[in-house]
Amino acid sequence: MHCSPRQIAACLAALIVLASFALVAPAAAADNGGHWTIKSPLPTARTEVAAAALGDKIYVIGGFGKGGDLVEEYDVKGDRWRKRAPLPIQLHHIGAAAVGGKIYVIGGYSSGKSMDTVYEYDPAADRWRALAPLPTARGALAVGVVGDKIFAIGGVGTNNRNAVANEEYDPAKNLWTKRAPLPSPRDHHAIGVVAGKLYAIGGRRDGRHSDNVDMNEEYDPSTDKWQTRAALPTLRSGIAAGVVGGRIFVFGGETTQKTFNENEAYDPAKNSWTRMAAMPTARHGLGAAVVGDTIYVIAGGPKPGATYSAVNEAFRP
Repeated sequence: MHCSPRQIAACLAALIVLASFALVAPAAAADNGGHWTIKSPLPTARTEVAAAALGDKIYVIGGFGKGGDLVEEYDVKGDRWRKRAPLPIQLHHIGAAAVGGKIYVIGGYSSGKSMDTVYEYDPAADRWRALAPLPTARGALAVGVVGDKIFAIGGVGTNNRNAVANEEYDPAKNLWTKRAPLPSPRDHHAIGVVAGKLYAIGGRRDGRHSDNVDMNEEYDPSTDKWQTRAALPTLRSGIAAGVVGGRIFVFGGETTQKTFNENEAYDPAKNSWTRMAAMPTARHGLGAAVVGDTIYVIAGGPKPGATYSAVNEAFRP
């Protein structure tokens, strides 16, 4: 900037404004985007896993890779892993949820078949047990927890077509109840829970990752009703989601051509999406679990199809 002697005062004022903007703009972008940290990798590279958190421990369960019955526990505070008791059978594309100090693994695929199995894991005893089966066998489903109830939604049934099933599990009674079906049947989707409502986001039709959807449908268990909400901005499936601060963060995914590093946040209160800091490593079939204000995004395939990784990346909004 060139200034004459008469213009010095005006130029200084302009420089102060520019300097203030330069300082403020990056801070706003950083707050909006969030921050990623690389953590200790998963001991066994896998994809199509489930992840669930209890306290400051995360359990990565099943998947494609060297062992579909694997269970590996991550200590968030110590940034270290250890193996735990394996699943009773090999499973992938499962749903997993934590309730009352236990982890519940629901449905999935085993030997190419959609399953109705339900297993409970007790971390204190390091032991699994079988429970009442899922009424509708399915793989590539998604689960969410409201209060002390688990909801198993969507997926691929035994006929290789999408299941409309929305089934509620009560761990205290070991009892399943059918609820209002998913309006837009799909699989490889994600679920986030905010203020007692479940949001079924993204996914694909009948297992075809060439046929992804952007649907975002809200389910209210208190009324047993669904409604359509703002669509996922980036069309993708094989995604994972975590909730922090009343927002649902949706990670990764795939099409037939590529994997995604997208990280997009949905705010149900505003019914709007925000693009966040991209994942360091693009992946699909990954697991996500929340401890405190941090979402740990673990494992997943770096390329479309049956590829594997041991990546463990932590995101703080």
